[in-house]
Amino acid sequence: LPGLQAVAIALALEVSVGKTNTVMALNNSNVLLPCTFTTCIGFLDLVFTWYFNSTELIYQGKIKSKASEPTMVTSNPRVKFVGSTTGKDNNISIVLTNVEFSDAGKYTCHVKNPKEKNAQHNATIFLTVVQKMVETDNTVTLIIVGVVGGLIGLLILFMLIKRVVLFIIKKTQDGKKECLVSSSGNDNTENGLAGSKAEQKAPPKA
Repeated sequence: LPGLQAVAIALALEVSVGKTNTVMALNNSNVLLPCTFTTCIGFLDLVFTWYFNSTELIYQGKIKSKASEPTMVTSNPRVKFVGSTTGKDNNISIVLTNVEFSDAGKYTCHVKNPKEKNAQHNATIFLTVVQKMVETDNTVTLIIVGVVGGLIGLLILFMLIKRVVLFIIKKTQDGKKECLVSSSGNDNTENGLAGSKAEQKAPPKA
């Protein structure tokens, strides 16, 4: 059906910035802004564009076909293209050089593929700029996790031991009860003691 075909084509083009959509960069450093795209039916004269905060165009490139590398259409002087589309991945990543605090914000990687009836797709990555990187000390956290984990382990072990001990005690007591009942019944019956089966017989008539 034409409608289903249109949906399939629309979903064929996908753009991704990786597993996380946040990047942190040190002030005055260079930062990589990753982006790749996939298409099920290939591409021809594909156009990709990078935007800053949705409106400011910072890089635009065009790819004639899978056999050729992208060519730059327009670019911000501080943006360098570092991707490649002739290899396994259709990589259209860029590097932002000499990062400033004013560069913090939203970066959108937009792709348009004329071969898919001008199908379009985009992905967004958020950049945070800091004065210095702060190393996270996980020592305390690891100690706490280790102690808590150890206590939980000991508690589980204690509960298992308790259950086993109680089970053994119960079995031992049940065994003793069976022995007492068995020996008591035999003695009473054989010796004619009070409460025995022999005692319960009616006395013979004279």
